[in-house]
Amino acid sequence: MFTTTGSRGLYKAPLSKGLLLVLNGLTVMLTLLPQYQDLFVYNLQAVTQQHQVWRFLLGRLVCLDVKDAFCSSLLIYNFRIFERRFGSRKFASFLLGTWCLSALMDFLLAQAFQFLFDYEVEELPAGLLAPVFSLFVPFYLLIPRMQVTQVLSHIHITNKSLVYIVGLQLLTSSPFMWLLALSGLISGGLYHCNVLWMQKLLFVPVWVSRIGRFILEPLFSSSQPTSETPLGMGATLDIQRQQRMDMLDQQLLLAQYNEARRNTRQQPQSGLFQWTRLFPSLRRRGQNRPPVQPRPQAQTPPSTQPPLLDNSPVAEEQVARLVEMGFSRIDALEALRASNNDINMATNFLLQH
Repeated sequence: MFTTTGSRGLYKAPLSKGLLLVLNGLTVMLTLLPQYQDLFVYNLQAVTQQHQVWRFLLGRLVCLDVKDAFCSSLLIYNFRIFERRFGSRKFASFLLGTWCLSALMDFLLAQAFQFLFDYEVEELPAGLLAPVFSLFVPFYLLIPRMQVTQVLSHIHITNKSLVYIVGLQLLTSSPFMWLLALSGLISGGLYHCNVLWMQKLLFVPVWVSRIGRFILEPLFSSSQPTSETPLGMGATLDIQRQQRMDMLDQQLLLAQYNEARRNTRQQPQSGLFQWTRLFPSLRRRGQNRPPVQPRPQAQTPPSTQPPLLDNSPVAEEQVARLVEMGFSRIDALEALRASNNDINMATNFLLQH
């Protein structure tokens, strides 16, 4: 259900798999051993007043609330598309950069909140929450939106709606979660836009990436899935399919344009539209039979009416109107059938021929 990639599982996403296993495993352990939870509390007051800087590290890694851990895990699982598209090293660099920037943003936003509302923020929700919120920036900018269904004819459900719903659930899980969300979004925007060359200052070195590739990747690598997720909720493989479809559409439009230009050079005709392309049976009409002289409708015996081109009904009133304008009955019937009983389009075609 919560899938935004074209393949199930964590194939080619070892870092995402490692984060899910390690962080959720620590959350379960701290739930079973509550006496150690105090070490992972994200206490800003302890950092500023007691200079416990290590809380920036421990308090911003492991979620103490199982509900927050579940929602953040769903988001990490969906955001694994960036690791597949850009590689584990760039994905890790983004998480590292936004983690460092959001630590500064947390402190600045807490001080700004205290200055504006005279309320000191002592504790913030623990866990890798701000970097997870920062991933919404590339998710919004880089992942195209494709409509999946429509509810009540006004509400459009896209391939990104469920991810935003999970993010909204995580946002409303605690009172000061909005501060972490705002910190993460600001950090993600700064790092994604490479403000002040952040991407060159905060990144994972190549040697660290090589060590992780040889040591950690074999532990957290996943096999290639045998089947794919259905269309409509995709990002990677579905984007490739959509791009191929767009390319085929462009080639088809180009071929139709070239054919129209050739037809225009061979048989120039007045008017804005190429009516001969819309009415192929009428285009061949002048080549296969001599023109028929128009005659009034009253002189047409019912037993000698020409056979219809198909089984779709034609309004006799519209035929009579075209006959009164001076066109023959057979021409009026063919024009109406080709134009799907649109008398205006049929009249325009008959006037141009």
